[in-house]
Amino acid sequence: MNKLLTLYFLFIGFLLHAQEQPIKFLPGLISDGGSFGLTLSPDGKEAFWVRSNGLRDSLVIMQSRKVNQVWTRPEVASFSTKDGSWKDIDPVFSPDGAMVLFQSTRPVPGHPGRKGFDIWAVKKTPTGWYQPYHLDAPLNSDASESYASMANNGNIYFTKDNGNNQSDIYLSEYMNGKYSSPVNLGNGINTKQRESNPFISPGEDYLIYFSTDESGFGETDLFISFNKRGNWSQPKNLGKPINSGAAEFCPFVHVREKRLYFTRQYRQGDRLIENIFYVPFDPKKYEMGDSK
Repeated sequence: MNKLLTLYFLFIGFLLHAQEQPIKFLPGLISDGGSFGLTLSPDGKEAFWVRSNGLRDSLVIMQSRKVNQVWTRPEVASFSTKDGSWKDIDPVFSPDGAMVLFQSTRPVPGHPGRKGFDIWAVKKTPTGWYQPYHLDAPLNSDASESYASMANNGNIYFTKDNGNNQSDIYLSEYMNGKYSSPVNLGNGINTKQRESNPFISPGEDYLIYFSTDESGFGETDLFISFNKRGNWSQPKNLGKPINSGAAEFCPFVHVREKRLYFTRQYRQGDRLIENIFYVPFDPKKYEMGDSK
């Protein structure tokens, strides 16, 4: 009997600590094999993501709304391109839902020769969204900036391309109504590998991002680091089954739902198969060292 009780409690402990398998988000409607980078409004009723069609030759931000518990048919977001004349990527809601940050290769006022991605923002109106506006220097530069997310205090964490297919994560602080010169988060987060796609928690207490660190499970894995009195802790791999032999990227935590949304990608012939997944998520599990 004692042996059976021991086995029972071991099994219960395993269930409590086991990570649930990722669930594909709205298969067919949104996750159709050519979609990545989901973000949700704080009330969970508005969604934006990127339609890639598996080839990345065209990148358009799509949107859907939940009406009477049913998601509407996807359509091109009002602030994205409808004719594919430029590429729009990586929409991320601000914590209060009043703004969406995204990146675009659309023409930049005063910089006709700029070809890479720059960070743009669009603010919500009572009936929709205003026209997007460019976040100028020092936040943007002639390098390519991507995947920007915002904390409650307005600070923006984002990716800057360093050339040679390398990138680091930077912080630009919002002070006196302006953005400061971006600061590299340093060796604790950034390595000689590629780090990108930073999602900052609203309170700036943790950061989730992807790295091509060779200790991971696939091409890119998701990692988490915690802010300890202004210093970032040693990053932890989020482990399986969040990470896999495929590439995981574009993390987004919905605070109200307590879910981590992310994209999983693998190659099939000349196409990239990209879908959006989610799992229940408690960051404290990783802070306490329970990740495997």
